[in-house]
Amino acid sequence: MSATTTRATVWLALAVISTAAPALAQTGPDGITSGTRHASLTPLNKSSGPVVYPRPSRVTPAAIPSAPAPAAAQPTPNIKSSTPAPPAPQTQDTQTLSALYNIACGYDAPYRAALAQVRASEAAVSQARAALLPQVGLQADVQGNRLNASAKSPRPIWMPDSPVSGHWENNQSFTRNYAQNDVGISARQVLYNPAGKITLDQSQRQLAVAQIQLAAIRQDLMVRLAQAYFDVLTAQETLRYLRTLKEAVSQQLAMAQRNFQLGNANVTDSREAKARLATTAAREIAAERDLYVKQLALEQLTGKTGLTPRPLAPAASLPSPEPLDIKIWTTRAAYAPPVRQARLALEIAQLEIDKAKTGHRPSLDLMASVAHAQYPSGNPMGSIAAFTGYQATVGTVGIQMTWPLIAGGAVVARERETQALQDKAQAQLDDALRGSIQATRAAYASLQSGLAQVQALQAAQDASRTALQANQLGYKIGARTNIDVLNAQSEDFQTQRDLIHARYDTLTGLLRLKQAAGILTPSDLRQIDNLLTH
Repeated sequence: MSATTTRATVWLALAVISTAAPALAQTGPDGITSGTRHASLTPLNKSSGPVVYPRPSRVTPAAIPSAPAPAAAQPTPNIKSSTPAPPAPQTQDTQTLSALYNIACGYDAPYRAALAQVRASEAAVSQARAALLPQVGLQADVQGNRLNASAKSPRPIWMPDSPVSGHWENNQSFTRNYAQNDVGISARQVLYNPAGKITLDQSQRQLAVAQIQLAAIRQDLMVRLAQAYFDVLTAQETLRYLRTLKEAVSQQLAMAQRNFQLGNANVTDSREAKARLATTAAREIAAERDLYVKQLALEQLTGKTGLTPRPLAPAASLPSPEPLDIKIWTTRAAYAPPVRQARLALEIAQLEIDKAKTGHRPSLDLMASVAHAQYPSGNPMGSIAAFTGYQATVGTVGIQMTWPLIAGGAVVARERETQALQDKAQAQLDDALRGSIQATRAAYASLQSGLAQVQALQAAQDASRTALQANQLGYKIGARTNIDVLNAQSEDFQTQRDLIHARYDTLTGLLRLKQAAGILTPSDLRQIDNLLTH
């Protein structure tokens, strides 16, 4: 056996002994205390004089995980999180995206407000229609009257004191109390009222506007819920990856300190690893806070706590836009809710012009009434039965015409105002159409870019993982430094985080594309549910 082989065998044996032997914490010459347990070597020569230790082989790291580790990784001593983790709810309720949407429809304030607006618009249509239908009213009154009358005459006049007696007077004056009871019923039917008919048409279009607004808010709720849902999942994955990275950096720090104690590395490796560990711990604190905020946002939409969103399945294939032709999507954008709403607003403005022109037109109403009057003690104002009770019934039927002749120029000014409002509505329609098409094109381009980015990041993830393994192996044989391994770990984490962001952003981008085109429905959420883990 050669000398080289014998020396290698001795070094290998010492490395095995150093791994299995009890370790004691020691402090290096620079004052750095190792947080790990290292080997205590026994000198080969027990004679007096200086103790000479054989040079051990380079300590190699254990297998550092490149895939995400469980979220409950043990924290590194002396580095504590100052931000407490979100309190764990007493009950956990795993919900799909479509299930949470059904819950949010009954809790989200903007959606409930839009729903109430639809009911109010329906009532407004009924009111406008009622103005054109027959109007019937009942009137009744009971009143007591006191009559004081006086007059002078050139000749005496017989003044009756009662039905059978009286006297002659030149000065005629008397006081009389009497009761009066009236009851009547009246009816009116519109025969010709162009303004009322136009008001009914406008109220019907206002109802259509409210329904379109409700549909738009429903689609917006789907997108807001999906964004909050995926934000929670992204924050969870980011925190999980950070804890995995923190554990890997902790192992790298322990290895650097051990190699420093054995004299195989300088103090720079330990200091670099400690700095990287502190940075990772700070990022972990920020990730915990971000997860807590994202959970609050999801709870605000649903009104429920303790939700556990389902993450995207690792092998899930992200859907592409159907169809792939951008021209079809821009054509659909012309019928998106904002465009339909602006188009109805233009129609309402045009009807308002016609309504203003009716200020010069007459209106016809059919009138009918029946009135019954009763005087229990007589009516001194009448020539019949001044002292005896009597009653009378009067019925009338007729047509009433109302025709404005002069309004001081108000009708003409109103016409000019409504014409200007029509021009405004037309400009708003043009703007809504252009904005909808632009938003659809931008959403389509963002979705295509997201799909391509996911593919590129998947390839980058494989490459970064391979690079990390290569750097770990290089550090094992002395071809790479500690900082190379730390950088490779950070690069692998960054790639994984970017990939999970890109996957969820792409799903949200698909929903935004359908929202911009006005075709987003709850079935699209159920399709995404099929991509989540079960």
